[in-house]
Amino acid sequence: MPTPPSVRLRELGLELPEPAAPAGSYAPAVVDGDHVWVSGQIVSHEGKARPSGKVDRDVDLAGAKAVAGQATLQGLAAIARVVGGIDRIRRIVRVGVYVASSEGFTRQHEVGNGATELLIELFGEDGRPSRASMGVYALPLNAPVEIDLLARIG
Repeated sequence: MPTPPSVRLRELGLELPEPAAPAGSYAPAVVDGDHVWVSGQIVSHEGKARPSGKVDRDVDLAGAKAVAGQATLQGLAAIARVVGGIDRIRRIVRVGVYVASSEGFTRQHEVGNGATELLIELFGEDGRPSRASMGVYALPLNAPVEIDLLARIG
């Protein structure tokens, strides 16, 4: 039997953060049947993106990858809150990674690895999702990275 994600989190020295409060009129996560859709997650503290700015100008690639991982943990926390725990997640279906990119930056896929590598560590092959990593002009609060998730629960 595979190791439950809650145990893998502890083994990796990680914790789920408090789910982020919505910054608008939307739900952080919505359950529809056996799927959970997670709204976009940015890493912020006291209403400010941390770090902030464009990837490759203000935030280096390694930093952006780390932010993608932290935003993914926030997304998992949002799921855990609405379904009663991270161990209810059976499959990560899709991840969207939005990267506020400086002009000429074309390594959005590497930033996206910060999200998907973490998911694979936690869920094994059931954490390997379909994914889109895209460069965008700007994100809320001047965040460098935003992710959204779709997961199957059981």
